[in-house]
Amino acid sequence: MSMLDKLKGMLKGHEDQTGQGVDKAGDFVDKKTQGKHSGQVDSAQQKLNEQLGDRRPPPDER
Repeated sequence: MSMLDKLKGMLKGHEDQTGQGVDKAGDFVDKKTQGKHSGQVDSAQQKLNEQLGDRRPPPDER
C-alpha cells in the first residue's frame, strides 16, 4: 500500500476539510513568496485536491 493510498484512507469522509487545508497551505506559500509563484501554487493545489478526492473548482473559478 502506497503512502498516497494510506493518506486517502485516513482522509476519506473529510474531503472538505482536506481541501480547506490545501487552500490554506497554498495561501501561506503565496504570502511568503509574495505571489511570485502563484501559478505553480495554484496548479499544485488543484492536483492535490484531485488526488485527495476534493472536486471543488479552483479558487479563481469560485
